[in-house]
Order: sequence, then structure tokens, then C-alpha cells
Amino acid sequence: MSDWRPQTWAVRAQAEETSHHEHSVPIFLTSSFVFEDSEEMRAAFAGEIDRNIYGRFTNPNVEELSEKIRRLEGAEAGHSLATGMAAVFATFGALLSSGDHILACRSLFGSTHTILTKILPRFGITSTYVDAADPDSWAGEIRDNTRMIFVETPTNPAVDLVDLEWLGKLAAEKEVILVVDNCFATPILQRPLEFGAHLSIHSATKYLDGQGRVMGGVVVGGKEMVQEIYDFARATGPSLSPFNAWVLSKSVETLEVRMERHSQNGLALAEWLEGRPGVASVRYPFLPSHPQYEIAKRQMSSGGGILSFVVEGGLEQGKRFMDAVKLCSLTANLGDTRTIVSHPSSTTHAKLTEEERLAVGITPGLIRISVGLEDLRDIIEDVEQALETS
Repeated sequence: MSDWRPQTWAVRAQAEETSHHEHSVPIFLTSSFVFEDSEEMRAAFAGEIDRNIYGRFTNPNVEELSEKIRRLEGAEAGHSLATGMAAVFATFGALLSSGDHILACRSLFGSTHTILTKILPRFGITSTYVDAADPDSWAGEIRDNTRMIFVETPTNPAVDLVDLEWLGKLAAEKEVILVVDNCFATPILQRPLEFGAHLSIHSATKYLDGQGRVMGGVVVGGKEMVQEIYDFARATGPSLSPFNAWVLSKSVETLEVRMERHSQNGLALAEWLEGRPGVASVRYPFLPSHPQYEIAKRQMSSGGGILSFVVEGGLEQGKRFMDAVKLCSLTANLGDTRTIVSHPSSTTHAKLTEEERLAVGITPGLIRISVGLEDLRDIIEDVEQALETS
């Protein structure tokens, strides 16, 4: 039924039923697929028929996951890869050439920063950073060789926002590719393609899985661009395993209800933190005190499960807070059912210089919380006792 709504597709989209007539799709743990005769095999390799060929680049479980995210994002096509960073790098590798320039928001995931500043320059691809909170500076940084604009919104970890409607118009005017890392919001809360983005990228390891079990990445967007990314990944091999794809596909069926609870808990915790003794500031998209609150209300359906706050006392106070939590987990992940706290200055963004960290709002006392699905009262009680203890 082509008139199903996106969330129904997230539950019902499924690889072709086998002769066993299973209700839930099986895991296709096979490295290759057989053909009826030489002509069918020739036609498959020539791209004349849509046929699974070899596990490095085609698998029913991987295709099912891609189809679900494509539907949720309202995209023409999608492709799933081994990790979120594999999706990011495949996008760069497929669409950029030596001499190209990227314009990127300054606040990015640490590994994306490494690719932009240390890996891509080896291949003659340069980049310029601009502040998410200063859109007036963006147009002046676009050069004749600018090929792509790459942004996160909300950003990691300072939770800044980029105005996607404005940025989509800028990308169209300048004829550059707009890529949005939509990991924090997920397609449930934000659909960048509706605002003019060409591609939307996810670390499926985060909210799409939602339970800290497997890794994966997805990129969706226009058919031609996704085909280029698929061709690049097919040749270079960052393949998503069938098992991981199966787990992720089942997880996506509950993504909407999970994001509703993440958002409820996230907003309530952010409101509780505001004005607490020892807390200098709080950042959460749906807090009226957020400087880009109006943008958040326009492009997101709710605020999600990520917030950041600054503890008074700087680095040592931040570390004491981390050591004092009892319920919350200290781990290198986010988007989990379990609440996770991290100290970006000493962990995920430690490789940045102090000047680079301060430029994107990562002060020594900044704490990022990925708010989970536990009882809100228990989350608040743990954060409260950690603030009091530290």
C-alpha cells in the first residue's frame, strides 16, 4: 500500500517473504547469492535486473533497513553502511574530488573533525569552519570551488542549532550540496530534506538502535547522489553486516515511541536543571532560554534526548560530577535507553585544542547528557545527588 504513513512503513517495510512465510524477516547470513543460469547472472552484474549478488554490496536485511529510513526521511533512496562514520566518509569520498572545498559548522563530532582536518587534505580537499550561531558569516565563506556544506543540527555536544530552511535556500542559491548529520534528532523529530538538504546522514548506532547493541550508518537523499555513495561503498567495502542490519531494522519499529519518551524526559530534566545551584547554564532545543529556540520550534517536532549544561568550577568540578553519578552510565555512546553522561572536554573532544573547544562552546565544565528511558524521578535524583556530592 503506497499510501501508508512513514511510521507504518517503519514497522511494515520488509524484505521479500521467503517460502517459509515468516512474519518477521529472517537474517540472511550469506556472503553471496546464486543464479538460475548464466544469463540471469550476466543481467544482474550489468544492472539490468534488481538482484542480490554479493554480500559486500547487496543483502535483503541491509536493503530493508535502508528502505525504512528512506521512508521516514521522505527520501528517494538510501544506503546503509557499517557505521555512522563510514556513512560520513563514503559521502565525502563519493561526491568530492581533489580541489573541492567544504563549508562546515564548527561544532562537529570529533571523528568528523578529524576527517575534515587531517584525512581529506591529503587528497587535496579543503574545508572552512563557520559558527552555527552566526549564519551571517556563511555566504561570505563560500568559494568558487565549494562543493558541499556539511552540518550537524543539533550540534554535538553544545546543542547549537542551524536554521535548515535558511541554509537550504543558501545551498540552492550557491548550487552546493547540503548534507545534514541528523543523528541527534532522527527522522522522527526532524526531516532535513524537507528544508532543502540533499542528503541526511545517521549513525544508526545511536537512536536508530537505541539500546547500545550494534553499529551501523545510513545515508538517504536524492537517487543519483545515493547511487554514487553506493558505488563508492561497493568498491571500498564499508559493509553493514546482515545481523546488525536485522537488529537495526527491528529497532526502527519502536523509534517513534522511544523518541517521544526521550523528548519528554529530556525537556523535564533540562527544566529542572535551570537555576539549580552549581549549574551555570543549560542548553536544550525546546527550552525558551535556548538562543535558537524559535528555530527549534520551526524545524523540530520536539527537543530530543540530548542536553548539555555547565557546572560551576570548571574541569575538576565536571570530573567530580562524573565520578559521583550512580544511575547514569559513563560510556562512549548516546541515544541509548539508559541515561549516559559524558565530559566532552576530556573525552570525545580532547584532541581539539583548547581554543577550538572554546570556539564551539565546549568549556571545561560542560557536561553532555543523553537522557534515557528510565523513570524521570530516578534520573533527576541521580543528577541531584551528583551535583550535591561534587
